[in-house]
Amino acid sequence: MADSVYRVTEVVGVSSDSWEQATKSAIEKVSETVRDLRVAEVIRQDVTIADGKVSEFRIRLGVSFKYDKE
Repeated sequence: MADSVYRVTEVVGVSSDSWEQATKSAIEKVSETVRDLRVAEVIRQDVTIADGKVSEFRIRLGVSFKYDKE
């Protein structure tokens, strides 16, 4: 197996519905501009609160992708 090098970039997804939807939205958006995504690791989950209620679910992901020969 050949040696590989991967880069990890942090992204934040936001959803008013759930952490799962925030994750899906972040991955779908990143995949529009980054090829060969490999793994996404949940770094942190949090919520924003408005008027005593959860208004947004936020998830911070470490997204990895393989460096490619140009």
